[in-house]
Amino acid sequence: MTNVMPHTARPVVAVENLHVTARNNDGREVTLVSDIRFTVQKGEVLALIGESGSGKTTLALALMGYARHGCRIAGGTVHVAGTDVTSLSPAQLCAFRGNKVAYIAQSAAASFNPAMRIIDQVVEPVIIHGLMRRAEAEQKAIGLFRELALPQPESIGRRYPHQVSGGQLQRLMTAMALMGDPEVVILDEPTTALDVTTQVEVLKAFRRVVSQRGTTAIYVSHDLAVVAQMADRILVLLKGQMAEYGTTPALLNTPQADYTRQLLAAARHQSRESAWRADAADLQPMLEVRDLAAGYGPRGADGQPKIRILDNISLKLWRGQAIGIIGESGSGKTTLAHAIAGLNPPSAGHLLFNGHYIAGDMQQRSEDELKRIQYVFQMADTALNPAHSVATILSRPLARFHSLRGAALEKRLQELLDRVRLPHSVLGRKPAALSGGQKQRVNLARALAAEPDLIICDEVTSALDTVVAAAVLDLISDLRRELGVSVLFISHDLQAVRAVCDEIVVMRDGHAVAQVARGDYDKPNSNLYFERLKRAVPELRLGWLDEHEEILKAE
Repeated sequence: MTNVMPHTARPVVAVENLHVTARNNDGREVTLVSDIRFTVQKGEVLALIGESGSGKTTLALALMGYARHGCRIAGGTVHVAGTDVTSLSPAQLCAFRGNKVAYIAQSAAASFNPAMRIIDQVVEPVIIHGLMRRAEAEQKAIGLFRELALPQPESIGRRYPHQVSGGQLQRLMTAMALMGDPEVVILDEPTTALDVTTQVEVLKAFRRVVSQRGTTAIYVSHDLAVVAQMADRILVLLKGQMAEYGTTPALLNTPQADYTRQLLAAARHQSRESAWRADAADLQPMLEVRDLAAGYGPRGADGQPKIRILDNISLKLWRGQAIGIIGESGSGKTTLAHAIAGLNPPSAGHLLFNGHYIAGDMQQRSEDELKRIQYVFQMADTALNPAHSVATILSRPLARFHSLRGAALEKRLQELLDRVRLPHSVLGRKPAALSGGQKQRVNLARALAAEPDLIICDEVTSALDTVVAAAVLDLISDLRRELGVSVLFISHDLQAVRAVCDEIVVMRDGHAVAQVARGDYDKPNSNLYFERLKRAVPELRLGWLDEHEEILKAE
């Protein structure tokens, strides 16, 4: 672990020997984080980095004197903004939170009340605490909206949460956090759910506000490229303990811990080898999408849905090939995937699979067609039945599509786990007992159980930390090579798409605006939208965000 020289000024945040524990189901106390120590000076940004379960959020919440249900701060000292947090009573903690320290969560959509106007929610904390009158609070909120580069700052607060974009809602939540002029702001994975162009604008807004206000910030993330643009110092956590702690340049350029080097390697998105070659491909594509249109809501007299998302989409996918579908949120990526899978029947156009027309509605497809196209959903948490064991989850497609029972079923279950690099011991566990990466591997194993020709992977790495996501990308590449399966890879992560796909289809406003071979990714493209997407992908080096801003100014 690197040593960091202490500042002479009194730090705004000082943590010494922090221990947080929890009780498991049999009543025994287990340690979540231990021996944590660091300081943060006024105006500094400290990043907390590590994989899921490393203790990042547990540590961040402890700075507010908060431990989740069943957990407790068992030892150590936490001083924030001149206050010994662990000594505060519940009433004092209530006043402390939002006044001295504010928290910005990962999902702005889940943090806002959909039934209330935005302005009412943004000003509520300072009014409840009696810090401001309504008119004064509204003027301050509008000033913050302007500071955070929100459109129409005078009127955006009159909208409801669903009437603004994800990036705007994230900045509005930041405005809410800043209303009480806190000395410390905790940002917990604030851009993870955003597409690249939205993320870069939110990052700029965060950094500008922190810099101009001299705010001290704790930035929780698993994305090292983002952290490189935001943080002065980085604390790397591994299984609840400090793996490394140092300045951002030191950790990026001369990492001391093996785990830090592993994180850096995973963040650089190495290209995976592909066995598919265009010059050796079959004459006939395995999947052909012709002039597809799709949307949502009731259909009118013309047969078109009320909300039209896709229009005139055509693409071809060959056996063994991987095609990536990229674009901003709302571009139609998942709607296209749902239409191909038959989850949302297209309103126009045709689907051909292995040279035959197939029905747009999965309920009208044959058993053979159903098993040959399998879908791996983004959130394994909601895709896997929490009441069923892994054995039950994987047995269903094996029984349905291959009529396996008894010893043959048990043998195939073990083969599937071997295929996705999971120990046989997980068969008896339920999803809650698995990590995020393990759940996504079960998700993949369930799709493979049908022995499909095509797997549709819908944002399968977006909820995973860097190391685990890299392992899942490796697994998908291995499955292509070993089984010859084709992959349609839906993502807003251009680096992930580039790492595993042979070609990239670029979506914008429901249209396919470009198709690029992986080998041509770095070449200038005539499609300016694709160029803008490429430029918005954070690079793992210092100064990238400044360069991005300068390029935009020059255009």
